[in-house]
Amino acid sequence: MAAPEHDCRDLEQLFDALFGERYRVRLRGGFDEPLYVPAAAGKPAEVRFRADYFASALHEVAHWTLAGAARRRLLDYGYWYAPDGRDHEAQNRFEAVEVGPQALEWLFAEAAGYPFRPSLDNLEAGSATHQRFRTALEAERERRLRLGLPPRALAFRNAVYECYRSPRG
Repeated sequence: MAAPEHDCRDLEQLFDALFGERYRVRLRGGFDEPLYVPAAAGKPAEVRFRADYFASALHEVAHWTLAGAARRRLLDYGYWYAPDGRDHEAQNRFEAVEVGPQALEWLFAEAAGYPFRPSLDNLEAGSATHQRFRTALEAERERRLRLGLPPRALAFRNAVYECYRSPRG
């Protein structure tokens, strides 16, 4: 049996069905850059992902599943972003913020049967930085598996698994 095609529209439908009504949020692709826009003026919040990239959608959902209620009221959860070319200190801050979401993204990708690639989002980072981050990601992934996923992350992971990995009739 051939693996189903990985389609971002599936992720949008799964996310919206799981969380849309309860949390007044929706997942949408087609954007130049990912961004979380909180609910306002009767409009639901939007978890926006880049273009139609499956990995970007998984990554942005991971951020949303980790964000608490207070962070979900802030544009892009209140996090800073520094573009490619970060110095060592800024890169360390980036990795500290990204290890949790990327570990969840990895688990979501596995549930979908989709390849996961860690991202330092910094072309100037050396191989030692890549290996250090990969090691931290592996440890966080294992920790999440051992302790359990947050409820929203678990619900999304299970839905993705059902969509992509369950036998189809």
